[in-house]
This record gives sequence, C-alpha cells and structure tokens, in this order.
Amino acid sequence: MAGIMAMRRFSELRHPEDERICYDPYAVRFISPEMLRAAAGHPKEAKAKAEEVERLFPGLGNSIIARVRYFDDYAERSVQEGIRQLVILGAGYDTRAYRLGCVKEQARVFELDQPDTQRLKVQKVAEIFGTLPGHVIYVPIDLATEDLTKKMERSGFSRTKKSLFMLEGLLMYIPPAAVDVLLGRIRQIAAPGSRIIFDYYPASVVYGSDKSAFAENIRNFCRSAGEPLQFGPPDDGAIGFLADRGFVNARTVSGAECRALYFTGKRSGRPSCDLLPFVHAEVP
Repeated sequence: MAGIMAMRRFSELRHPEDERICYDPYAVRFISPEMLRAAAGHPKEAKAKAEEVERLFPGLGNSIIARVRYFDDYAERSVQEGIRQLVILGAGYDTRAYRLGCVKEQARVFELDQPDTQRLKVQKVAEIFGTLPGHVIYVPIDLATEDLTKKMERSGFSRTKKSLFMLEGLLMYIPPAAVDVLLGRIRQIAAPGSRIIFDYYPASVVYGSDKSAFAENIRNFCRSAGEPLQFGPPDDGAIGFLADRGFVNARTVSGAECRALYFTGKRSGRPSCDLLPFVHAEVP
C-alpha cells in the first residue's frame, strides 16, 4: 500500500501548479524503477489501467489526494498552534517530515512502521538528503502486537509536550481489539491538548452490509492485496466512538467538505467519493 500511495501523490504532479491539490516532490523516489519504466514505456496500457481503477473505485483516487492535502494542512495548523511532536503511525512512505516547512523547523517527528518497510524508507531518505534529518526519529514497531507506550518512551518521546498523532490509511487494516488498545495507549502517553487524526471506511463498508459495487470492490481489492479491511467505526460517525475512548472535541470531515475545500476553481469537476471521511479530536 505504501508504494501505491506514493504513486498517487506522484501522479498529482502531472497537473499544472494551480490545479494540484497536493505537492510531493519526493514521492517519485519511493516508487520502484520497474513501475516507472513500465508506465513510461507503455502509456496506453498505463492509461487503460488507470481507467479501470477509476471504474472500480470512482472518485477514490482524488479523495486520497484530498486526504493527503487535508492531513498536510492539519499538521501545519497544529504546529502553528503549538504542537511540537508529530507522531506518524504506519508512516509508510509519508514525506511530511521532509516537505512541510513548519514541521521541519518547529517539530520533532516520530515515524512508526513495520521494520522491513521502515528499513527501505530510511535507505531512500538517506539517498535523497545525503544523511538522515536530525528532527526525525524512526521507530520500528508492529502496531498490532507491540506496546506503543514502551516504544515511544525508548525513542525519546516527551509526555509533557503536546503532540499530533497521525494515522493515515492505517486503522482500517488493524483488528478492532488492536485499534482499541492503540487508541488507549495514545491517550496514555499524550499530553493534554494533544491531537489525533485518522481516516476510515464506515463499518458497513468494512464488515459487508454495504453491498454497493464500490464497497464490494474495495473489500475485494484489499483482500487480494493481502491487507483486508478489518476495522470501521459506526456509520453514524466516529465522534461517539472517540468520545467513548476518552477523546474530546471530535469533528468529522466528509467528502462534501473536502470538495468544498479543494475541488474548486480549476480543480472543480474532478470526481471524489463519500466513503472515506476523516476525523480529528483532542486529548483532554
């Protein structure tokens, strides 16, 4: 999934600057050369594949790009409002630590991911910059089985500083019991005023009661990719779900709100979907 998301961000560069929703100049460095050569050498086949993906998942690609932009904006706003630690869980090939100016200048970033994926990430980052950035701490972890509290304590994380925990494209692939444990540990280590943001598919999509073509296709795709959907909060929203777990001031961001924010002017008319909302909340 990390490679697919990098390709999504890279594909946004084909748009003129005033039509882009997000900008990631590093995404291409995390895409395999074989994939790039295949796309460049067989443009008709690549176009046909993209059209097939859009048929199966109408609007999802643009919604993923809007997610990247919203999470970018939320991270920058949080730092501007006093957040000094950014914790990116399931970081994959996320590049926020390297391309968001205020994050680089004012925050300490903790990237958490599976050891094998993170090892490749670290190699690429060192190739890009010549050395590893001093403001980024890499924390190898299996979020489904390992103790977040102990890992963060050993990495130099401060419990007294306000933090932003970012879980982009993550929770839907973790068993519900493990999600509860993970959110509980975030509450345990986060200073008051810390924040959390994540995206999700609603329960009906994850567990199968939504029989629409889109829902069936996304379930089948994730299963075939070896990362089946496992968790989704109730369809009536994640606000109550987070309140039950001790978070406050939760707010959901719908597909309609994303369209109003990002699909305007020259970017209007690009299709998006309504089945990938986001939610953010605070630690009291």
